[in-house]
Amino acid sequence: MIKTLIDKLLDKTVRPTLRRSRFGKREDVPVSVHGIDPSLVDGRALDVVHTLKRAGYEAYIVGGAVRDLLLGLRPKDFDVATNATPEQVKALFRRAFIIGRRFRIVHVVFGRGREHEVIEVSTFRAYLDSAAAEPVVGDERSKRALAGVSLAVDASGRVLRDNVWGPIEQDAARRDFTINAMYYDPETETVVDFHQGIRDARKRVLRMIGDPPTRYREDPVRIIRAVRFAAKLSGLGFKLDDKTRAPMAAHLPLLADVPPSRLFDEMLKLLQTGHAIASVEALRANGLARGIYPLLDVVVERGEDPFVRAALQDTDRRVAEGKPVAPSFLLACVLWQDVRTAWQRRLGEGVPPFPALAEAVDEVFESRIGDVSGRGKLGADMREIWMMQPRFDKRTGQSPFTLVEQPRFRAGFDFLRLRAQVGEVEEELSHWWETFSLAGEAVRRDMVEAVRLEQQRAKAPGKAPRSRRRRADDPTGDEAMAPVAPAVPEAVVPSPDGPDGEAPSPTAPRKRRRRRRKPAGGGEGGGTPADGGAPDA
Repeated sequence: MIKTLIDKLLDKTVRPTLRRSRFGKREDVPVSVHGIDPSLVDGRALDVVHTLKRAGYEAYIVGGAVRDLLLGLRPKDFDVATNATPEQVKALFRRAFIIGRRFRIVHVVFGRGREHEVIEVSTFRAYLDSAAAEPVVGDERSKRALAGVSLAVDASGRVLRDNVWGPIEQDAARRDFTINAMYYDPETETVVDFHQGIRDARKRVLRMIGDPPTRYREDPVRIIRAVRFAAKLSGLGFKLDDKTRAPMAAHLPLLADVPPSRLFDEMLKLLQTGHAIASVEALRANGLARGIYPLLDVVVERGEDPFVRAALQDTDRRVAEGKPVAPSFLLACVLWQDVRTAWQRRLGEGVPPFPALAEAVDEVFESRIGDVSGRGKLGADMREIWMMQPRFDKRTGQSPFTLVEQPRFRAGFDFLRLRAQVGEVEEELSHWWETFSLAGEAVRRDMVEAVRLEQQRAKAPGKAPRSRRRRADDPTGDEAMAPVAPAVPEAVVPSPDGPDGEAPSPTAPRKRRRRRRKPAGGGEGGGTPADGGAPDA
């Protein structure tokens, strides 16, 4: 009896208090306080919210988009959260696709081709109680063990499957950082805040919701996300909360159980979202320089290498300018040191240049990249960038014309440009190829011919090579580059403008003009560069 009474008292007092601290306290913040500019909201995200609400569901813009809006920034991506299930969301949109196994979400697609945009829609998730989850031996890819399971964890408490839906306050508690757990209703212009995210945004603090060690055990990838957000927002003055930062390094070994494909994707987010340099610095500052992912370890280790740093800076610049970036290019830059070393070693052993380079690339794929080399296009693009480098040295014949038409020429040239920037190759080579790639056909042929003549001079010093005959349809062909013939000695003829004002002497010997015999069968054109069409004299 007494025990029952105590349980009832605890249920009325302690449990509501715990519930409030666990799920936070809801605050509906009006526009007069948060100050979000509605013109910064993407119209397609608005369409998704309006469609869901017209169908009778709750719907909010959520996550990093709300954070950026609070900071006065225009978000690059918009996510929507709703109480509609993935199947219900999919039924409302013509082009919607349910993706994911660990977390099932919906991609609503607008537009086609390069102009398409994806709005990610997630369903409110219930609060995770690890004790209630079904323990599974394996990982996210264990299809048989996870078949028909909605909530599952492994022995360490890491979430393997989480598709249990709940109310909005529980969904907010499931999110990682307070500044990413706010919900914006564009119709009422209200921000719903459960964990004082607006306060932390104004204080420029990155704070984990709940107990940080527990949250890192649930999903160790949150360690990488913490670094990424710290790097991304460092320029705005954001810093990691001490309680959030302190357990990160100690929980790093938990990442060993995360599938490599997921870690690879998280690595690319660190390096290709416009804050690569800041991400490398944040990894070092938080004791995470090694142990996340082998390729990332190499990036951090070589972060101060001039070539790798130039590649990271170039990536950040392209993202800032809204230009596309490819992981193959950045990884090719990071691993070029290994390829070049293996290549030079084989050349020293007498292996011809191209076979030596191909063998060096295979060696690096095996030792550094592992299963990433099997990612099809990524590995093929890296290989093509590397194999293109010795081809830039050949600038005669048809080789330049063939190379510039290659689909990956621009990536290979950008790689060459970075090599020239750090002094690995002559800058003149980079300038030549840049000019060649932008020039018309006639100018390209002139450039190739100039290189041919220069190489001939280098092979036979002091002997002027004969120029090729100009084509009839190319009036600017070789004229400017034809070697100057040695002067023929002739008698001195006083100038009519000379100081003595005398005319030329009638007895002065005349210059004898020697007519060169026209070759039998003619040439490509009807004349030579010297006289614009008449036979050589």
